[in-house]
Amino acid sequence: MTSEPHTSTSEHRLKRLHERVGGIAYGGDYNPEQWPREVWQEDVRLMKEAGVNLVTLAVFSWSRLETADGIYDFGWLDDIMDLLHANGIGVDLATPDAVPPAWLIAQHPDILPVLADGSTFGFGSRQHFDVSHPGYREKSLAMAEKMGEHYANHPALCMWHVNNEYGPVSYGPHADHAFRAWLQTKYSGLDHLNRAWSTDVWGQVYSDWTQVGAPAQPRTWSNPSRRLDYQRFTSDSMLEHYKAERDVLRRHTPDLPIVTNFMRFYKNNDYWAWAAEEDAAALDIYPDPREADAHVAAALNFDLMRSLRKGQPWLVMEQATGAVSQWSVNVSKLPGKMRIGSYQAIAQGADSILFFQWRQAKGGTERYHSGMVNHAGANTRVFREVCELGQELKGLAGLTGTRSTAKVALVFDWDCRWALELGNSPRSDLNYAQEVLRLYRPFFDANITVDFVDTKSDLGQYSLVVLPATYLLTDDAAQRVEDYVSGGGRLVASYLSGIVDPDNTIRLGGYPGALRNVLGAWSEEMHPLAEEGEEVKLLTADGNTASADYWTEHLHTTTADALASYASGRLSGSPAVTRNAFGGGTAVYLSARVDSTFLERLLADEREAAGIVPELDAPLGVQVRRRTGNGRSYLLVLNHNDAPAWVDVAAGGTDRLSGAAVSGTVELAANGVLVIEETLEEYPPAENAR
Repeated sequence: MTSEPHTSTSEHRLKRLHERVGGIAYGGDYNPEQWPREVWQEDVRLMKEAGVNLVTLAVFSWSRLETADGIYDFGWLDDIMDLLHANGIGVDLATPDAVPPAWLIAQHPDILPVLADGSTFGFGSRQHFDVSHPGYREKSLAMAEKMGEHYANHPALCMWHVNNEYGPVSYGPHADHAFRAWLQTKYSGLDHLNRAWSTDVWGQVYSDWTQVGAPAQPRTWSNPSRRLDYQRFTSDSMLEHYKAERDVLRRHTPDLPIVTNFMRFYKNNDYWAWAAEEDAAALDIYPDPREADAHVAAALNFDLMRSLRKGQPWLVMEQATGAVSQWSVNVSKLPGKMRIGSYQAIAQGADSILFFQWRQAKGGTERYHSGMVNHAGANTRVFREVCELGQELKGLAGLTGTRSTAKVALVFDWDCRWALELGNSPRSDLNYAQEVLRLYRPFFDANITVDFVDTKSDLGQYSLVVLPATYLLTDDAAQRVEDYVSGGGRLVASYLSGIVDPDNTIRLGGYPGALRNVLGAWSEEMHPLAEEGEEVKLLTADGNTASADYWTEHLHTTTADALASYASGRLSGSPAVTRNAFGGGTAVYLSARVDSTFLERLLADEREAAGIVPELDAPLGVQVRRRTGNGRSYLLVLNHNDAPAWVDVAAGGTDRLSGAAVSGTVELAANGVLVIEETLEEYPPAENAR
């Protein structure tokens, strides 16, 4: 096969995947090379017992597939793929270039990435490569070519998995060279670059391109504009490598989905750019079991994955059945938590539930990372839960391909994040993801579905848009915000929004820079609160009190009205929270990090004024999401509490897990789940649903 048929779209490929596995993909990473062959037969027997229909192979297998330079051995992989196919189990086949083998590093030791401090990342872990190294690229593409050619027609092959958790940053000579070429493409000349980077500050002016390189660790602080460009380059260079492998595999298998796996809150790669080049967003998600509200941060990541490809269903590529070895204290998930976490992903748009890994390793770095089959074997609570979930998922094939829609949008933008966290901001401890989470949580608690957007997105379909610390805005992005509000939209913007331009230089005239006009207010000075636990009091326009910590600003209004003013501290009497009428809409500005009670009330007022209502009224800790499409409507109700909850499911329908009819007020057990197939006449189709 040398050309891609017109029908081979991402949606077509994903639909074909789910048809082949019989619905929701269920399984995980399988590493048979770690086990004697007599274990393989037992593994496949247990997989069938557990309802596994898809496993990921060869993620870390380069050294076993190419035993020496140009010497390929696919025999063992052929055998396991044949065995899996004979037992009705599909394969997500990985290209193994996340782990260049020892023989390749011995030949080309400069493949190893150089860290910012000049030290070299040694062999013995993983992701030990500089993606800019031409030898690494050549050999990894050769492996993709060999695998694509060899397995294109294998009946077990259902999907491709390129590399694994892309992310290593190198500051070595190969990255230097590639960065220089990237800059020469971006900038018309050195004068342009010098202006963009403000190199007259501290006398950093470049007079020849050979002087420009990766921003390795300086004696003190580093140029923030240079660092921002290097972060952009790093993401682009890894994406370029992914695309090159994808194109090799696509040539051999035009109808199979091709993805790589994203990571929770990962900083180095701009997932908006990456998702556009993949057939699905795919996530590795490992909430810390010690955190009672870990499901809220997980929810944010799930909604982000659903949003990256405009609402298209996404894939859980990795999660844990129990303990996760990356945490300092290796706590296992309590009974029922793996199940409800899986259904939470499905409720928020996932069409697969995959784990790392099938069989828990007995050696190596991740030997204490749980598996679907743990060290104790199959006669365990964990494996029984794995089997129960697998059997349940068999009855939910109708969910695949269905979608959720939202009328609220939150901005999550990697350019903003990089500029804010890499570039000498007034608070070096500021965590962008946590700022987004803080503004996301009230919507999650109220069962309001949220889409995420970047600063390039069209906002017109949303009734409420929230900008959490949206630090970097282009002129075009700022104009889209103004047009959205003037056209009748409602906006909430937090502190540290609109501060810098795309070169990471300050917009003059008062903060929040690009948003002063639409917000009808400006700050003359930032006042982060320095002391741990320091608070200031607020007085609201309706006579109530509130508080703020962490961040305040000396704010002035031009056309906005004050919703709350500082009632203590050095800014006493100045406005803290404002609302501005702008054209047909309104724009709220939070110049302070207000307390959670005030924030929840404010966001509730804004969404109610926009006509946005929950899927259902439910107790706190009970999550409700709706997925519709394919002539079906599903209401998923999840009780994240460790105690029973009573929920009014209104007209209800049929619970696909129990087969029972449900309606009105029902008792939902602790960590309990309902998957209600509704009567479609009661609800609008997905494109019109709120």
